[in-house]
Amino acid sequence: MCGIGAMLGCVDSAVLSRINQLQSHRGPDGARVWFDDHCGLAHARLAILDLAGSDQPLASDHGAVLVHNGEIYNHQRVRRRYPNYPWRTAGDSETILALHSRLGRRPRTVLSSPEVRSKAGMLVTRGHSASGNPAQRHREWVSRLDGIWGFALWDAAANELVLSRDPFGVKPLIRSIVCGSLLVTSELKALRAHEGYLPTLDRTALIARLAYEYPLDQTTLVEQATQVAPGSIETWSLDEAGRPVLTGIDIYERRLNRIDAAWEPDSGLPALLQSFKSSLTDRLMSDVPVGIVLSGGLDSSLVAALAHDAAEAADKPVPECWTVADSRDNPDWLAAAEVTERFDLVHHQHLLDTDSFDNTLPALAWHGEDLDVTVLFFQPLFERMSQHVKVGLCGQGADELHAGYPRYSDLRSHADLVQRRLALCDLPEAVALTSDLPADDVGPARRWSRSSHSPPAAFSGLIDCLDFELQHGQLTNFQLRLVDRHSMAHGLEVRVPFLGSAHWEQSRRLPVEWRLPRAGAHGSEKRALRAIARQTDLPPSITERPKLPAGRATSPTLVRTFLDEHQSQMDLMLERYVEFAGLLRGQEELALGLGMFEALHLNDGGERSSRGTVDDVLSVLD
Repeated sequence: MCGIGAMLGCVDSAVLSRINQLQSHRGPDGARVWFDDHCGLAHARLAILDLAGSDQPLASDHGAVLVHNGEIYNHQRVRRRYPNYPWRTAGDSETILALHSRLGRRPRTVLSSPEVRSKAGMLVTRGHSASGNPAQRHREWVSRLDGIWGFALWDAAANELVLSRDPFGVKPLIRSIVCGSLLVTSELKALRAHEGYLPTLDRTALIARLAYEYPLDQTTLVEQATQVAPGSIETWSLDEAGRPVLTGIDIYERRLNRIDAAWEPDSGLPALLQSFKSSLTDRLMSDVPVGIVLSGGLDSSLVAALAHDAAEAADKPVPECWTVADSRDNPDWLAAAEVTERFDLVHHQHLLDTDSFDNTLPALAWHGEDLDVTVLFFQPLFERMSQHVKVGLCGQGADELHAGYPRYSDLRSHADLVQRRLALCDLPEAVALTSDLPADDVGPARRWSRSSHSPPAAFSGLIDCLDFELQHGQLTNFQLRLVDRHSMAHGLEVRVPFLGSAHWEQSRRLPVEWRLPRAGAHGSEKRALRAIARQTDLPPSITERPKLPAGRATSPTLVRTFLDEHQSQMDLMLERYVEFAGLLRGQEELALGLGMFEALHLNDGGERSSRGTVDDVLSVLD
């Protein structure tokens, strides 16, 4: 796990070094750069496997150089399949190079002016999206990877940079065209490494974030920066003038539910439980200590309940658990303690300081790269955990697969809420979200996966809604972003066993009635998941516990007190962003988050402003 960077065209080693500096929290175990005349790669390493032998950028005998953020869980199986590959390390990232080498002799991409055209402010080849485009040559070997990744692979002999992201988008990959160069990073803030990067607010992306409650598609909140799509491969080359050109794009996998009409609980539930055990066992792959992020909710408690079995199967130590809360009588605190006692797990509990949030919010806003202000417990939790372990396991992803959010029980009301927010925002960008978005753009210009995000269509039924949220941002851009940015802020890699390939293949087949059989009834959501949890020794107080919102459940008193104490700043920000007032109604705390985002990520103050109090940060705004 790490922070990565790439630069294609007009390579500047100083920019690469600054990328590492801006992402040093992701990789405190070392930073290296590699570059030739055409491409440069940067890597800030968090050493998890092969601690002494897998420094990156990593070169191969066939002339490719790689930077990879993530974990390849099937790397040992790949090694056994290709014993004649000249392996240089004992780590998992080299698997990517080994599979890439199976392409054999690669044709060199030589681009002439007639082949290249300008589209949405960037250069593309005329056949970049056609059948047989260069990215599709990589589909077969990338599809053999089982894990999480964002990687950049430079093949000098072929004049080709390959970018790819895992199917769920667990690991980030962001890029922009800056002063004629393609710049790729793990985090938005690292684009600041290039002095030509001048970020401005993406108003349509912001409206989507406020209306839908999560960023949509490939957007960030910055116009000039977009994400490589989950489950995709991009190929880039340099033209005769040394300019980066997008030569190919391929969506090699879309994670969509496919209900099995023949699914039966007698066979399906045991298979579902075994698939989760398998995914959990895979995620114990580590040469450093592993812990569990335990909230006491159903999802993280199931991780804890199977910790002994998974550790035995993986031949690894049993993970210890970490919990934070704002009081000893907090339901999360009590539930987590009950779980660890039941399963004889070492438990680290930490009470949040009453004044910690004011000092925490600037760091939360800087690292989170979004508008979140109610998940303030993440920073002290991950900071405390990182003092003992380098890898964590969490329950993220279960709600998206198994229908755990309260809104799923009344989708019509949720669709009406989103539609009402958009209607209250009297701006053309709000209208465009539901009818007229440029979904045909490509590469860094591609912000939208489809031209319309009409709420009635997106939330017309449970499976449609789950697929929409898997594909368009709830999981990737909100939940996974939260865990990635705030854990990696402290050099802690948090893994998501619910999103393992084995568990996904079983859960995607579940009928609706085994996800949400009784709309509106507490404890009825995630029916199949609750059923397999009952097959463990988890007590009914856990298996029947209703879903509670993160942040407000873990630290309700502190969050309420924090927002009350900062009401004056919130009011000022509501006046500053009055044109978005309709969208902010009922979620006024996001105005404070928007002010923090502007001050930290759009203002010249940048990283320097993330130190100090909320007032210190906001003081840089006009």
